[in-house]
Amino acid sequence: MHSDNETIRASIRTSIAVKTSLLEDDAIVQQLSDVAWKIVYSIRSGGKLVLMGNGGSAADAQHLAAEFTGRYLVDRTPWPALCLSGNSSAVTAIANDYGYDLVFARQLEALGKAGDVAIGISTSGNSENVLRALDVAREKGMVRIGMTGRSGGKMAKATEQCLRVPSDETPRIQECHILLGHVICELVERRM
Repeated sequence: MHSDNETIRASIRTSIAVKTSLLEDDAIVQQLSDVAWKIVYSIRSGGKLVLMGNGGSAADAQHLAAEFTGRYLVDRTPWPALCLSGNSSAVTAIANDYGYDLVFARQLEALGKAGDVAIGISTSGNSENVLRALDVAREKGMVRIGMTGRSGGKMAKATEQCLRVPSDETPRIQECHILLGHVICELVERRM
């Protein structure tokens, strides 16, 4: 049986290993740069950032939306960003009336427009409600970004850029999603 100290060190080592894989992956580094530029172009053109996810991914979506509307590292003008899981009345009403698969799609139909950026966050890449919203985003002419685990799931084909964390473990993927989101925030702040 592992001691607590062994468990703690093993978790930290695994997290570091996944982040090291990201660091050494030239393709994802380029993708992060490309995604940041897409967000800059959208904001400069009057667009907004719309994020969505379930559970821990909903928390990550809300966290990143706050970095844009508040601040990340520097004081600056707030930028338009919203998290579709943040309105509990909308989520529960839509889930009750239309089904949980449409909780993000219905909101995006109402709030999204061409030129906006939609970021779907799903460790598996297969969250049906996120995929349905990305379909709406495509129909509206929005930029579609995914944040997933290693396989990318169905989201890999539903997005223009899919940031795949090289892990199959949900906690490690979620830790890296917030890291990737923070890197994007920093790049956008530098470019704006």
